[in-house]
Amino acid sequence: MICEMTEHDGVTVLEIYKMGLDMRNATFETNVPSWSDWDANHISHSRFVYVENEKILGWIALSPFSKRLVYKGVAEVSVYVDTHALRKGIGSFLMEKVIASSEEQGIWTLCSSVFSTNMATLKLHEKFGFRVIGYRERIAKLDDTWKDTILLERRSKKVGL
Repeated sequence: MICEMTEHDGVTVLEIYKMGLDMRNATFETNVPSWSDWDANHISHSRFVYVENEKILGWIALSPFSKRLVYKGVAEVSVYVDTHALRKGIGSFLMEKVIASSEEQGIWTLCSSVFSTNMATLKLHEKFGFRVIGYRERIAKLDDTWKDTILLERRSKKVGL
């Protein structure tokens, strides 16, 4: 079941985020933020958790692409799944929900930056109509290793036409 994320979900959301950090294949970040910092850096709408047997197994949320008003309809997607629950379609359920919600909120473009080695996340985005718009070679280091990222975007067929 997919539910709107609440502040009460914060501890588990951050635990799942830490799993992504520990895998070293999801983000350049290496430290888990406080809930207040996480909350401040994500848009207040279109935040969801996937719950099974009363346990949160994944989450999805949007961050502003830019503070500039002209980009108010552009947001960056973050999706994380509990490492013990991978390959169950949870990412797909969450992505479907956030796309619908973002369009209801007037978002016309969703974007993402994914490590070139993160095949599961690249396939997830492709499944939902994201297209590759760029490749950043050796954009930054993670644990003293240069990483490449793939830039993806999905234009709404409902908003901003």
